[in-house]
Amino acid sequence: MKLHELCPAPGSTKKAFRVGRGAGSGNGKTAGKGHKGQNARSGGGVRPGFEGGQMPLQRRVPKRGFVNIFATVYSTVNVSDLERFEDGTVVNADVLREAGLIKKLNDGVKVLGNGELTKKLTVNAAAFSASAKEKIEKAGGKAEVI
Repeated sequence: MKLHELCPAPGSTKKAFRVGRGAGSGNGKTAGKGHKGQNARSGGGVRPGFEGGQMPLQRRVPKRGFVNIFATVYSTVNVSDLERFEDGTVVNADVLREAGLIKKLNDGVKVLGNGELTKKLTVNAAAFSASAKEKIEKAGGKAEVI
């Protein structure tokens, strides 16, 4: 195969439909925009959330409390969930994701102390609760903060 022989798979590309090119084209005159109105204009349309001058939902709904947009959000795993791993395993975020214990990483993984642990594991996480750290070390493992 040579560079000039490359082409997309048959049927994977389609020519753009050119609107407003005469009555015979099937989409002439108003070019699919209908007659008049805000959406027919050249800068036509409204920004997302605009409700035609009515007070938008985002402003109608009462706001309560304070939302800390800078808060650290951890993906949490309990000590009992670590029981499924083999003795001597190094448990980190990638291993937990493959095992399906966490869906996404967020700002790191925090290990919580719910349940019991009998296996000797090396756990790498962003944070540990005091009881989780104690249980991991009592089982003969290591709790390493990364």
